[in-house]
Amino acid sequence: MEGEGSTGPARHLDRGRWLARYAGRILVVCPRCGGRAEVVQRPGLPPLKHFGELMFRPRRLTCGGCGATAEWQAELRGGALIGVDFGGTEDPFFRRPLWLQTRCAGRVLWAYDEEHVAELADYVGATLREGGTGSTQAMLPRLPKWLKDSGRRGEVLAGLRTLRDLAGRSAPADRSDAAHERGDRPQQHRSSYHRGGPY
Repeated sequence: MEGEGSTGPARHLDRGRWLARYAGRILVVCPRCGGRAEVVQRPGLPPLKHFGELMFRPRRLTCGGCGATAEWQAELRGGALIGVDFGGTEDPFFRRPLWLQTRCAGRVLWAYDEEHVAELADYVGATLREGGTGSTQAMLPRLPKWLKDSGRRGEVLAGLRTLRDLAGRSAPADRSDAAHERGDRPQQHRSSYHRGGPY
């Protein structure tokens, strides 16, 4: 977006990023205390070659409030890792409700973390949207119509400000009333990744 004080339109350049790009860290509702927990890559893994690997990499859930932890590892089948699909109001690894959820325009607005919220806010707030790579995996073209509708811009931006505020909170009492299980994760298409063995 153009800087403050600009007289031109607010611009956003779509670089064709996948939703996976924002899944390195996912804020979720802790299964034990109901506060904010984090789902991150297990420490000590080699650097990412591409963001698509985030569908398969081992994950760890940790809660700074109550100390809860859990581990996730991709299933290995015939030499291939079987990964997850991103999207929906639950994290794809532990199936916990996302922490960043709020009711907006009669629906539920969600994001994985602050970086994801910032990208959505830049896009929604733009009056001139440019770019696009034609990638079938790109996140922005796949957003629901209600979220992209210029007539709902103010309402959606207010919802994104609520998510930004929630990202800075962690107590069980701070949990949004929208952050509960819905079972709306995408149907798995059983993505596989051949890399010669587990991580």
